[in-house]
Amino acid sequence: MAPGTSSFADFLSTEAPDLLPGRPKDRQSLPAGSAADLAPHGTTIVAATFDGGVVMAGDRRATMGNVIAQRDIQKVFPADEFSAVGIAGAAGLAVEMVRLFQTELEHYEKIEGTTLSLDGKANRLAALIRGNLGMAMQGLAVVPLFAGFDLDKGLGRIFSYDVTGGRYEETSFHSVGSGSMFARGALKKLYRDGLDEGGAVEAVVQALYDAADDDSATGGPDLTRRIFPVVHILTAAGGRRLPDGDVAAVADRVVAGRMTRPDGPHAELEGGR
Repeated sequence: MAPGTSSFADFLSTEAPDLLPGRPKDRQSLPAGSAADLAPHGTTIVAATFDGGVVMAGDRRATMGNVIAQRDIQKVFPADEFSAVGIAGAAGLAVEMVRLFQTELEHYEKIEGTTLSLDGKANRLAALIRGNLGMAMQGLAVVPLFAGFDLDKGLGRIFSYDVTGGRYEETSFHSVGSGSMFARGALKKLYRDGLDEGGAVEAVVQALYDAADDDSATGGPDLTRRIFPVVHILTAAGGRRLPDGDVAAVADRVVAGRMTRPDGPHAELEGGR
């Protein structure tokens, strides 16, 4: 009946270690060498801050080698009321890690009677990623993007990670996954200080479109099947997933604009030049 540790992952490591992702016995069952092509992988996640919060979006494609494994996978999940996590890398392990992270935050709140700070949440996720290092060395890496609204500071914040669990806070915007280089390039030309919520949503959808234009593993808006990015918005009022109809309207507007300007819009230079 003792309350025990406030970390659910530590509790599992003692009571049911076989339930943790990346257990040693699981790694031993993998074939020698890289196992990267044996499981579906999620790709591009983008996030951008705006006045009053932060928005995170992910494309819907999962690939397995040169094959499209799934066209409508969900890669962005709420972590708790004020934060969200987007997954890139081995999809199965990533989803399992997200579920463990969600439980970790809920368990901490129940044991301690208070919520973790945003920095505390980012650190807990770093520890879970570090626990997957053995699998990452065999090609099954999980590299999420974490974002949330910091109630203490009153602003949206973004955190990225490496496969060893290294945690880095990003400024204004960031992207992870195979199309991240192209998405960040798009956000460099589109992002500006003072963006409102709608402007940030359109910027991240534009960035995913540019990523899909140059990266085969990133899925663009599927107009035939009506499959569009998953978009989460986090503000002082909490987090919410933008309705599919609203995302479809933004994506339709982006696609229509690309018909006349394939390279997309450009932000005005300082002074309107």
